[in-house]
Amino acid sequence: MLKGFVMLGVLIAVLSAGVSCMACLWDRDTLAMERQRFPTTLELITGKFLRHSPAFYRWRISDCQERIETEPTPELFDDLAVAYDKTGATEEAVRVMEAKSALYPGLYSTHANLGTFHIHAGSFDLGLEEIEKALVINPNAHFGREIHQKRLVEYLQTRRGKGDALLPLSEEVSNGNNVMGFGAFLMSLQSGEGNVPDRADLIDEAIVGVLGMMKFGNHDSPVLLEVLGDLLVSRGFDSDAKQLAARAYLAASYESAGRSVQQAYRSKAEECLKFQTRSSGAKDKLMLAQLEMQFQDELKEASDWYAVIVTKEKDWIAEGVDVEKSFEVEFYEAPVVGPVIAAGGGLSLGISLPTVAAAVFVFLCGIPALLWQRRRRASAAAEE
Repeated sequence: MLKGFVMLGVLIAVLSAGVSCMACLWDRDTLAMERQRFPTTLELITGKFLRHSPAFYRWRISDCQERIETEPTPELFDDLAVAYDKTGATEEAVRVMEAKSALYPGLYSTHANLGTFHIHAGSFDLGLEEIEKALVINPNAHFGREIHQKRLVEYLQTRRGKGDALLPLSEEVSNGNNVMGFGAFLMSLQSGEGNVPDRADLIDEAIVGVLGMMKFGNHDSPVLLEVLGDLLVSRGFDSDAKQLAARAYLAASYESAGRSVQQAYRSKAEECLKFQTRSSGAKDKLMLAQLEMQFQDELKEASDWYAVIVTKEKDWIAEGVDVEKSFEVEFYEAPVVGPVIAAGGGLSLGISLPTVAAAVFVFLCGIPALLWQRRRRASAAAEE
């Protein structure tokens, strides 16, 4: 009898542990959970996404110039301008867009690209003018990337010193539930319009916009990495992404000059982890040094993967083949950092849901068994 109750107690303890684990996930969120909420974010932070090498863009400049001479199209002008910008020749990119505008006036892509190039050149006012023209033509293009690019430039203008924007743009750190930095700026804009927007919806839209800027612009920009980190920790303690945010701030520190700036970003990263444990079933705090070791492995994985692209595109150029078509054939599937994250579940909560379900089954089946065993012993005692 005592043995049966001990077994019952163990089952109840297992169930209680599962419920307790699920009840406090806010401070035991795993990186896998965060990546399910914000897919492709780690890939963009590390640079492991489909992108071209500098050699490709030099090849594309020559290729587009030749094709424009024989059969010009608006898209060829866009490709040429982007290639110039990617190789650091932003003034040439602006010139190409202005030539395109003269030939094909009123196109959304012209104003969107021209605005981006002006912003990259530091001409924020000119950039905003072009972005606003693009938004008039197509306000919802690129999943709202331009509207958030506009808001980001406005945010930068509020943070400017006598020259360029000072880094970090905001030294505010996360307290686990505050809206901070770029996230706070976005909320203030919406509140000023007389609305009280849903924080999660607003932040999610902005995250998509910033990730788009990273993918098609400069994924290693400390400005973009900082505002991404701000957004990831501004969503609310029960549905944010503290470990991804810490990685974004660390990456910003690696891409910044000056020890004080680097340390400021590291402090922001460290504060993200104040409510984080090492795993969903652990009680000890996740330290920045531990996260950084894992992040360094992720960065190396991304660097090794990108090195393959660099080598292959160099070889294709030497062979005289169509580099763009060769790339599409070779790299048709988006890469993932580390193991593939299963969509729709399959994540460990310290005690998995299947384990809890099994415990429930055993518990429910065990009660009749215990009662039957008790009745049998009672009957045997009566017969004696």
